Amino acid sequence: MNKTLAVRVKNLTKIYHLYDNPQDRLKEALHPFKKSYHHDFYALKDVSFDIYRGETVGIVGKNGAGKSTLLKMITGVLTPSSGQIETRGTIASLLELGAGFNPEMTGLENIYLNGTLMGLEKEEIERKLDAILAFADIGEFIHQPVKMYSSGMFARLAFSVSINVEPDILIVDEALSVGDMAFQMKCFKKFQEFQEQNRTILFVTHALDTVIRYCNRGMVIDEGKLLCDADAKTAVDTFKKVLTGTLHSAVSTDSVEEKKTESLKERRLRDYFDDHGELDSYGNMRAEIIDFGLLDEENQPVKALDYDAPFTIVMRVRFHADVEEPIFAFTVKDTKGLEITGTNTMMKHHHTGHYKAGDEITVTFTQSANLQIGQYALSLGCVGINESGIVVYHRLYDAILFEVIGSANMVGFFDLHSEITLQTDAN
Repeated sequence: MNKTLAVRVKNLTKIYHLYDNPQDRLKEALHPFKKSYHHDFYALKDVSFDIYRGETVGIVGKNGAGKSTLLKMITGVLTPSSGQIETRGTIASLLELGAGFNPEMTGLENIYLNGTLMGLEKEEIERKLDAILAFADIGEFIHQPVKMYSSGMFARLAFSVSINVEPDILIVDEALSVGDMAFQMKCFKKFQEFQEQNRTILFVTHALDTVIRYCNRGMVIDEGKLLCDADAKTAVDTFKKVLTGTLHSAVSTDSVEEKKTESLKERRLRDYFDDHGELDSYGNMRAEIIDFGLLDEENQPVKALDYDAPFTIVMRVRFHADVEEPIFAFTVKDTKGLEITGTNTMMKHHHTGHYKAGDEITVTFTQSANLQIGQYALSLGCVGINESGIVVYHRLYDAILFEVIGSANMVGFFDLHSEITLQTDAN
């Protein structure tokens, strides 16, 4: 079966001239001998790929990696420093919220403005107007100036216009993240309709589960370079390694326990995870959690867990005083702060022993990520019990922010792994 080219990018590079001081730009422009006062920043460097009609491609990467720059050059908003871009078919893009909208004009007036910018005649826009209004679903606000709109209303109207011009290629840059869940579901349903119509979709997202669920191809961009162009699952796995700095690290063939011990000796595991500010840490410090992390099946640090895949919580504890039978614990909270699950060594009837000042121990909890797709926070603790109740030696709240990704849908917090059978009664 022959593939029809939709987008071709060849040796694409975008360079920005950066100046240490604002006046350096003028000094460079006026210098009689063309002395350079800038240094080059490569937003994109020698990127090449082909996208074919009917593909849905998700582009992932850290902030500042060059994802949005790439989309802007494909749509013609930015000019490449070098390289070539070829597109075949009409393009509709939603790059930045409200881009192409006049804030003083009403939503209805902006529909006509945007439609005209996309190459539609007035009669074509009028034929599509009912569909645009129905999808945007912003009611009487359509007759109000868009400067009064919330970010969600902006997204609804802009996306509605983009998809209802029925483009051959739809390009979206993270704009859907501002909409509510119902709107996002409607947008992705539209994505599926586009896929059935053999249209091409190219979008940037930080939601890795979206890439797995809706894309048949994924790209990873880091520091302006294309690191991976593969199927969605492979691209997501690559990006997870980029997040923790383990992309090029070799995996040992030793046993899991030996690898855990070796890795903790060589480096602090916690350094692989984002420092998201001052940790909420407290306790009498008779024991101290000095290191912690999440490990995947290959014993590599990970911040995005595949749904239902095995993973390990690791914490290393140093004792500053003699402690008898400490209790080691973890809890997992959702984005609203609700504790979803957790356990500790006492609940598991696990004898922990006696420790003297200066002793260290590595504690691991191994389980499966049987959680609803979404974002979570991991908290850790080491406590004891005496006549007065619980004594907190050390607790770390929201030590690691992580994500569960996959294509599984469920209601609530976790999956019961229900098995379904259908039986038709005989007549």
